[in-house]
Amino acid sequence: MPQTRASYHHGGLRDALLAACVALIEAEGIAAVSLRRVARDAGVSPGAPYHHFPDRSALFAAIAVQGHQLLLERLRAAREAAPTAVRGLGAILEAYVAFAREHPGHLHLMLRSELSTSSQVPEAAHAGEAAIQLLTETVQDCQREGSAPAGDPEPLVAAVWALAIGIVTLWLDGPLEGRCVQLGTTPEALTARITALLESLLAGSAA
Repeated sequence: MPQTRASYHHGGLRDALLAACVALIEAEGIAAVSLRRVARDAGVSPGAPYHHFPDRSALFAAIAVQGHQLLLERLRAAREAAPTAVRGLGAILEAYVAFAREHPGHLHLMLRSELSTSSQVPEAAHAGEAAIQLLTETVQDCQREGSAPAGDPEPLVAAVWALAIGIVTLWLDGPLEGRCVQLGTTPEALTARITALLESLLAGSAA
């Protein structure tokens, strides 16, 4: 039974609207979202969302910011738990794919800056920079430990970033699951094999 507007306290309304919007995106897609529909799904009045979000793009931007914060927590935990920098690089990739699978509604907006940019939520424009910085620092750690070639870290940063986005895009919007069925594996197992290959290639190239 959805809460009524009067039952939300101390930011509860905003959180409920974010959750309702994410659930709607995951169930019906971005095109289904309107502030009126999100209000209905959250069990509040049609005007309630405007207390926090002046328009749909502001709502989308807030969800993207929330998603980047959740993702960064996952990536940091994966890096900190890894015994070596090169394993940390693979763990970051795996954590990104796992996050995308668990939070597809967030990820769809995180990858669509044209939908999730709003002057009302200025932090959205820079929300993904901390994750890229963590990835860059991990590549530099790999260089220091000798598990990645020395030099400019940016090509490897871009390669790992592109690999992660490629995997999740194929999984969420493409044929990855069907391909895995044909191969007798799962997307999770295939991702683990890809990261193991990446780590092996890096170690070999730096030897």
